[in-house]
Amino acid sequence: MSFVDGPDVMFVPGDRPERFEKAAERASAVIIDLEDAVAHQNKAVAREALLASALDPATTVVRLNPRGEKHFEDDLAALRRTAYRFVMVPKTASAADVDLLDGNGEPYLVAALIETAAGVAAAEVLAAQPHVVALMWGAEDLTASMSGTASRRANGGYRDVCVYARSRVLIAAKAHGKAAIDSVFLDLADAEGLKAEALDAVASGFDLKAVLHPDQAAAVREAYRPSPAELAWAGRVLDAAAASGGTFALDGTMVDEVVLKRARLLVARAG
Repeated sequence: MSFVDGPDVMFVPGDRPERFEKAAERASAVIIDLEDAVAHQNKAVAREALLASALDPATTVVRLNPRGEKHFEDDLAALRRTAYRFVMVPKTASAADVDLLDGNGEPYLVAALIETAAGVAAAEVLAAQPHVVALMWGAEDLTASMSGTASRRANGGYRDVCVYARSRVLIAAKAHGKAAIDSVFLDLADAEGLKAEALDAVASGFDLKAVLHPDQAAAVREAYRPSPAELAWAGRVLDAAAASGGTFALDGTMVDEVVLKRARLLVARAG
């Protein structure tokens, strides 16, 4: 499942309101970032920009500063004055971190950002919370939280600890029927690296991949879009299934419910 209609969700700095509409036009969903993308001295400016914004609440997420840290309460107070319902909470590590209520006492829908060792250890607990709709993992903060110095190897691939965290967050999300969001790809100039990582994300089962730039958003959508050959195969499988009514062979290969599920997913993703 996905909580937005599309595989890409783009961060936009909260203190750059001139980018909000452009981001909404170029990406499937937008994350107005009040945390890492905003310098300390501009936090109040970002909250004012949030209050003045008028993006579609169905495709807009607001990333607050971490719960229990400076700026969180001010962020939440500003959020309560808007129509936005999707909230990203960074550095989540407990059920209390994702329990957020609006001014009427109604719960917000939360994307839990898991980017610490404690958060990875609590991934299943976070995914089980009723108002959590998505889990995302973050490599850079995770590595820093463990006193590491680099999330990736020299060849660009993630270190084993990050692969473990990525897998655990994905499995926890899927086990509880929540959307899984893959981490951002920081090298904006490496189009091939982004493509490879996005293709791996869709093959692994991530519903979305977070991005930092409109060009990355387009690349992620392309990676998630089935190829003509894949769609042709899916169509043949589903047509044959409709005619057979049970397990059957196609091109010498047995087709069962697992294969049918993949064919349906490809058709749905093309839509």
